[in-house]
Amino acid sequence: MARYVLEKMFDTQVELSANVKAVANMFGLGVRRDRAMKVLDKCQIDIEQGQVVYITGGSGAGKSLLLKLLKEQLGNVVDPADQPLDQDKPVVDCFGQSSLTEALGWLSEAGLSDAFAILRSPGQLSDGQQYRFRLALALAQRPRVICIDEFCAALDRVTAAVVAHNVRKFADRFSTTFIVATSHDDLLEDLCPDVVVVKHLGSGCDVYYPGTGVGFDGR
Repeated sequence: MARYVLEKMFDTQVELSANVKAVANMFGLGVRRDRAMKVLDKCQIDIEQGQVVYITGGSGAGKSLLLKLLKEQLGNVVDPADQPLDQDKPVVDCFGQSSLTEALGWLSEAGLSDAFAILRSPGQLSDGQQYRFRLALALAQRPRVICIDEFCAALDRVTAAVVAHNVRKFADRFSTTFIVATSHDDLLEDLCPDVVVVKHLGSGCDVYYPGTGVGFDGR
């Protein structure tokens, strides 16, 4: 098990007027005289290899920031959003040395099994199809860690549930750690996360471990 301790301060880059201080206090943000603003209190997260970590919270709460901080500490991470799209090949031929069976398998894991889609080039896919294609490319690398921001946000909720279920199975099968961030709360049952991180507005953050019944404060 690895333990990650996250904390973040930002230079506000604004004059600490009475209104700025009032708003900061309203949202529980500490502001120091040197204009540093705390956006994340010290947050401790324990993660074992092959676990699924679910970061959630409202829009603007700081989920993406928390995910970024974790990525920086984890090191060798694959992010589907960073996967390049080869515009000169059909989707099914974009998996390097993988066999046809393997390529179809990765696409199916990512919820992309439509024959019309996988015979097109990546540039001809819809946003939702491109999202799943990038995920398939990431899965094909079988990395130790995959980080995904806005997890399944571009998908209809039925497809999102299928992808979440497949991510859980993939994590168990290949011991790949998944760290996903989303404001949606309808994927918990299919994703079955081992760690749930709730980022609140302000600098607060709670961590829960559903399988153990242990909350962020050890209860």
